[in-house]
Order: sequence, then structure tokens, then C-alpha cells
Amino acid sequence: MAALLAAASAAVAQSAPSVTVQSTRDPVDKSYRKMIAGMDIFERHRALAPQATLRFQLLPRLPTTQLDGITLRVAGDSISLPVPVAPDHTFTLERNEQALKEDAALIASRKTSTLTWRAQVRSPNVPAGMRRLGDLRLECLVGVEAGLLSNNSQFFAWLDQLFTSAESICNAPDGNYLFFADRPLAGITLFDGNLSANLPPAALHAGGTQTPATLPFCDCQVLLDRAYYAPIWDRRWSDETLLSFKDQPSL
Repeated sequence: MAALLAAASAAVAQSAPSVTVQSTRDPVDKSYRKMIAGMDIFERHRALAPQATLRFQLLPRLPTTQLDGITLRVAGDSISLPVPVAPDHTFTLERNEQALKEDAALIASRKTSTLTWRAQVRSPNVPAGMRRLGDLRLECLVGVEAGLLSNNSQFFAWLDQLFTSAESICNAPDGNYLFFADRPLAGITLFDGNLSANLPPAALHAGGTQTPATLPFCDCQVLLDRAYYAPIWDRRWSDETLLSFKDQPSL
């Protein structure tokens, strides 16, 4: 592994002089091509959530992040397309061949480092306060394929592209794809027909492993009390499994 990391580091160093980043692009702005790829994987895996809709969601990453009034645009070399953002800070993307050809970026009116991005897959008729496991499985596939996670350095993000895929992350017990509830969590119970089980405490609050030193590198930075892991890899639980959330009591 050490030799592999050394080789990868050397490859990055050798290629660095030839990399050109346009002044209008932030290196952590979202790739339009990758987000369209996320939409494609949503269609390929519709069997997980046949009646679901897909939107993308903006969430705060820093305590100072203000999402109200945020604007988005798809920006390429010769194209700039506004992207409407709903009051709940979600949006959809239209396919545009010119934007794909120009490898456009999705640019927010806030610094991208202050935002967390997620896919939002919702099936109809899911009871309030619950999520459907098949929806979450599809959210993970879309989120990874679209490159929505933004909590690692440029170097290790390059390594991730070599060794990971949406399927490998979302189907692995240690895939560690974080989801966010609407409110602070005290517990999660799974219901699948006559089966039920409480998720262990390690499934809550990003596993309880974050420290002041590591938290700035997690996109759960200000959402830690809402962050959870779902057993999306465990096929003993069907796609119709419902997750019921127990809120933390108000102080």
C-alpha cells in the first residue's frame, strides 16, 4: 500500500504542471457531467424505488452558512444556465448537450466549501417521520456517482476515483455513506413486515467517532446530531423496509 501511495503521489506531482483551472471555476464546484451521471444511475436502478422522484439538496456545512436566497448556475466556457432552487433548498437539473460538451460546473452563490450536497430520492406514500430503505439505497448510488461528497483532500479524492465506485461503496458494510434526518436523532427503528430492529448507537451521529480535529473534514460538521448510517448494504432488509426516527427531546 505504501508503494501504491508513493506511486500515486508521484503521478500527481508529475501531472500537476499540466493542470489548468479556469479562474471562473472553484476546484470543489460540482461537475455537471458527474451530476448527470448520477441522474443516469438513478434511471438504471429505478427498481429500488420504482415510483420515486429525484432531486438534489443543499445543506449547511458551517454554522454561518445561509441557504435562503442561494442561487445556482451551470457554467461552461460559453454557457451559463440558471438553476432554480426551491424554498426547501432542493433543485433538479436539465440535460444540456453544450454544457456536457464543455464539462461545465455547477456553481453556487455561496462558497462551495460551506455547503453539503445530497441526492434526495422520495417514494410516495411513505409515512411522515419515516424513510424507505430502497429510497436510501438509491440516494447513495446517485450521491456517490454524482460526486456530491466533498470532505476529502484533492489528492485522496483522486485515489477514491481509482478504487471506489457507487456500487462498491453502497453495497459494502463499511461504505460509510452518511444520511441526514430532518431533526436531531435519538434512535432509529427498522420495520419490514413482521420484522423490526433498533439500529445500534454506532449508526447515529456519524458513528460517534468524530473529534474536534476530524469534524472539519466531515460534511456532517454542523449536522452531526442528524447524521446516521442506514443498512443499505444488508439485503436481509427489503427495499420496502421503513426507518422510523426518534427525535431527541427538546431542551
